[in-house]
Amino acid sequence: MNAQTEWKTQSGPAGLLEVAIDRPEGLAVGTAVIAHPHPLHGGTLTNKVVQTLARAAVLAGYTAVRFNFRGVGQSEGVHDNGRGELDDLLSVVEAQAPSGPLCLAGFSFGAFVTSHAVDRLQGSRDIRHVVLVGTAASRFQVATIPPELHVRTLVVHGEQDDTVPLSSVMDWARPQVLPVLVVPSGGHFFHGQLPMLRDRVLHHLQA
Repeated sequence: MNAQTEWKTQSGPAGLLEVAIDRPEGLAVGTAVIAHPHPLHGGTLTNKVVQTLARAAVLAGYTAVRFNFRGVGQSEGVHDNGRGELDDLLSVVEAQAPSGPLCLAGFSFGAFVTSHAVDRLQGSRDIRHVVLVGTAASRFQVATIPPELHVRTLVVHGEQDDTVPLSSVMDWARPQVLPVLVVPSGGHFFHGQLPMLRDRVLHHLQA
């Protein structure tokens, strides 16, 4: 993301995981762990939406932790359809943010995995914010968000997303009465709209 990004590897459930860390100026308010899109469709921790989420987190005072799922980049292992990827995410939380406030964020496939991490960690960790962008609800069984976290959750989706139809996200959100921020004319990757996405996420994290 910038020259100050710290690159490292850590132990994961299927071998080493590649991690990139960006730190805010001064004392961090917590740690944001951000999950990338589908590994079999080019998703990596350098994805532009993922980097945008990291920038917003750093601006809000969080230490932003991105990582490559198993089998991506320098991360070892092979793709596991979300099951192993959830274990990857949880291992990153344990290693890079063993205590303190958490922000859990993800894009597309990463949002699906993040939803299950929220479900797993709620009650045992201080989850301050949840950010789900382009949530892959048409392709995977996205976990419901605990009611007590609704006010801390931002769901963003493009009106014209042709990878994950908006209707599928609304079908997931409707039974929960979970609000969805719809970006007019927005596509799956928010081309030309990343500064707006960063600002919306930053506003949520600062609320």
